[in-house]
Formats: sequence, C-alpha cells, structure tokens
Amino acid sequence: MVDRANVAQLQAWNGDSGRAWVTLQHVLDRTLKPFEDLIVDSVAAAAGPREQILDLGCGTGATTLALAERLGAHGGCTGIDISEPMIHAARTRARDRNLPVEFVVGDAQSFPFQPNTFDVMVSRFGVMFFDDPTTAFRNLRRATRPGGRLTFVCWRDPTDNPFMSTAERAAAQLLSDLKPGIAGSPGPFAFADAHRTHSILRAGGWTAVDIRPVDVTCTMQESELLPYLTQMGPVGRTLRAVDARTRAQVITSLREAYTEFIVDGEVRYPAACWMVDARG
Repeated sequence: MVDRANVAQLQAWNGDSGRAWVTLQHVLDRTLKPFEDLIVDSVAAAAGPREQILDLGCGTGATTLALAERLGAHGGCTGIDISEPMIHAARTRARDRNLPVEFVVGDAQSFPFQPNTFDVMVSRFGVMFFDDPTTAFRNLRRATRPGGRLTFVCWRDPTDNPFMSTAERAAAQLLSDLKPGIAGSPGPFAFADAHRTHSILRAGGWTAVDIRPVDVTCTMQESELLPYLTQMGPVGRTLRAVDARTRAQVITSLREAYTEFIVDGEVRYPAACWMVDARG
C-alpha cells in the first residue's frame, strides 16, 4: 500500500534511483558498513528472546541480513522498502545465504501493519524520505509493541558532510537542471535538524527520544568513486538526461573536486550523522 503523498518516492525508487542502488549495492554496503555495525551492535546488546525486528527502508537488505545472522534463532527479521528492484535483490541475497528473512514491498508511512507486531524498529538511512514523517512514525508506533524500541541513523547537515555536498558544488555550473537536496525536505538531509526530528518523533507517539552525534570515517576504492558519483544523488539523476559532452565535463569536474578525499588509492571521507533511539 503506497500513500498518494509518496508518489515521487515510489517513482524514483522503482525507477533509475532504485536500479542504481542495486547496481552499486556492494559499494554502498561497504562504505556504509560502520553504520550497519552500530545498529546491529545496539540491537544485539539489548535483544530479548525471539524479538521481532523491522528494518525500515531496508534497500537491498544489508542491515536486515546482518541482524538475522547476529541474532540467529533469537530474533525474527523483516525488511520493508518502497522499491521493488531493491526488495527483489534483498530476497535473492537472503536465499543465497539461506537466511529466513522476510522482505516486503511497501511504504512504511501507510503500510497496514498489524498493531503491536514488532519489538524493535531499525533503519540505516531509510526513514528520511517520508512526505509526512509524523504520520509515518505514528503508523510505525502503532505497529510496535508497548515498550518497543526504535533505532536509526540519519545524516546531519550537508555542511557537516562535505563528501556528499561536493558533487553538487562541482557540477552546479554545468548542470542547469540540477536540484540539490534541501535540509528538512524529504531526502538524505530530512532529519538534519535534531530538534525537528525530536518533535516529529514525540508527535508520532514515541517517548524517551535520544539523539546523539556519531562521526565515522567511510571508505571505498578509488575505482568505485566515479561510478558512485555519476549514478547516485542529485548529480547522478541529472546526468542521465545530458549529452555526452556535458557528461564528460561533469566527470572531469568531479574527478578534480574529489582529489582531496583520495589517499593511497582509497577514498576516505568523514560521515556526520545522528544516532536516534526512542521507545514506543
């Protein structure tokens, strides 16, 4: 079930954006592995017997599968995402690893979950795309058992994440149709403002909200950088519609702009995020 308000996200993640993520899933999983570890360690440390866990915006399933491997018979894991291509990839990965994980195509903002179903809800950068986040978190609260837990990571301000914002600055003069992400709007930086995020969660029925900064260093191989930059985010989306000459100019500009992040053949960048915990 998909809320009419989220049609833009439905189209993006079932179109080029979703396909790009599937293509680059191994690169993305490796570079975001520190955050996956934070979530898995947090859930495992507080896990009770046979807890039911829901991974929100699970993408191609990396965090869901990692939780299933860590918890084994002590937990049941489900992932939900609006993207059919990404869920298809997640199901394939679960079968390949023989893990009893369920993956569901759906919009967590409006999905008709059974009330009081889950003990824990988690997300690695998957909850920032709701058009109506208060409604979404209220829906998720209803699906959580009393006293249940919510844990997710989300990006802080773009100015704190130069690796993510450099591409837009480098390409801005070459891509007239480029629409950069805006903090507070649906997208990676929707929850950049911790006070706003706190208010949204409280309005959605969550209590004991705790938001703390987390800073890690993420890495990828130098050879993976340009495929990542030219397929992901606003620049990647805009490049799909330009001519070959403009594309070549943008790639040259990106290569020059990202030199500062390359050390000995490896890309290293600081990632500034919020680690958010709350109770149902």
